Amino acid sequence: SVTLKSEIKKLIYTHVGIWLLLSAQMCVGHLKLLPHDQVAMPYQWEYPYLLSILPSLLGLLSFPRNNISYLVLSMISTGLFSVAPLIYGAMEMFPMAQQLYRHGKAYRFIFGFSAVSVMYLVVVVAAQVHGWQLYYSKKLLDSWFTSTQEKKKK
Repeated sequence: SVTLKSEIKKLIYTHVGIWLLLSAQMCVGHLKLLPHDQVAMPYQWEYPYLLSILPSLLGLLSFPRNNISYLVLSMISTGLFSVAPLIYGAMEMFPMAQQLYRHGKAYRFIFGFSAVSVMYLVVVVAAQVHGWQLYYSKKLLDSWFTSTQEKKKK
């Protein structure tokens, strides 16, 4: 249980890092702190992804007292607020990625790199982080449930 909590915490902190980068891109894009040819405006999928911080907070809240309810809510909301926007984002950006790789034309950039390439990299890393977070959360939930059942038998 302690090892699983440690792994989940690492993944949550990694997710917070990704979330902060996307938040920074949104702030820079909307507040026009840098020109749009340096930092592109966010894609539509990034807005609902901002809600992905909620499952991470629920996950962290579940740890101090081994709260099964918070962990279950964290797992469900990870699917809704984290994984679903990533899937939508991969589909939303696909036509731009296709145009980039077929014709070599990119219209949006993030510090000189094609925005669609950078954001696909973010999607791939975030999908792995959330996938492992769900996997370890399920294992932790099973361990908590087993220990709860053993306590009830005694």
